[in-house]
Amino acid sequence: MSILINKSTRLIVQGITGRDGSFHTQKMKEYGTDIVGGTSPGKGGIEVHGVPVFNTVYEAVEKAGGNTSIIFVPARFAADAIMEAADAGVKLIICISEGVPTLDVIEAYRFVQMKGAMLIGPNCPGLMSPGKSLAGILPAQIFKQGNIGVISRSGTLTYEVVYQLTANGMGQSSAVGMGGDPVVGLYFRELLEMLQNDPETDAIVMIGEIGGNAEEQAAEYVKNHVTKPVVGFIAGQAAPPGKQMGHAGAIISSGSGTAAEKIAALEAAGIQVAKEPSEIPVMLKAKLGK
Repeated sequence: MSILINKSTRLIVQGITGRDGSFHTQKMKEYGTDIVGGTSPGKGGIEVHGVPVFNTVYEAVEKAGGNTSIIFVPARFAADAIMEAADAGVKLIICISEGVPTLDVIEAYRFVQMKGAMLIGPNCPGLMSPGKSLAGILPAQIFKQGNIGVISRSGTLTYEVVYQLTANGMGQSSAVGMGGDPVVGLYFRELLEMLQNDPETDAIVMIGEIGGNAEEQAAEYVKNHVTKPVVGFIAGQAAPPGKQMGHAGAIISSGSGTAAEKIAALEAAGIQVAKEPSEIPVMLKAKLGK
């Protein structure tokens, strides 16, 4: 079944005529994703890689039947793009754009929730349901269809963990890169619930990093609501306090958000935590009795 995207996903690419939008449209199409339209104000009527371009998301929804959108627009326009998609009736919005101001994201996310839609990102690699659909910038060649759900704050660590899983014969049911900014849409708790309820997912890998308290909240949720095996990994174990490590949200402040605190919270909830990504397949095989 997978979560969020599948063969029924009808994708709209916002910013399809830009460099990144055009490049990844081609990659997603090659994977088999059903891309029904793209948007670029003032360029409606043309095609990009055989995909019709509309001036607005409203047109793309009305004329092409899009139900999911992915956003490749400059950071200063990203919040407006998110809200336009939600207002047009798109139910899942994936924002790849990096550097979106936090206050813009807060405003856009409130609007998305008010419209009953879901947001992934911003500053995320998107998501993949292997063998079904790709909506993002993830490298399709490393994925394999299977029964392991992967959720992550880090894009490149998602790729590393998926590569390790595939190399060890363990396919994935769904992989979601939720983004590493201080404020993003769907996060660990919501995604853990989806994977717990997904009959095609037998075990879960959650990849966290320093900063914030999302992993601690996730650990509490796993302890009380998740019955499937969960393996974790926390990035930034050597990060000094006050030093931002890669993502805007990956920063230890006032003695909180450290890797040690997160690892302790996960282990207290019965989640085995790997010291490095290569350990994850071994841990999962032991938990699944393989």
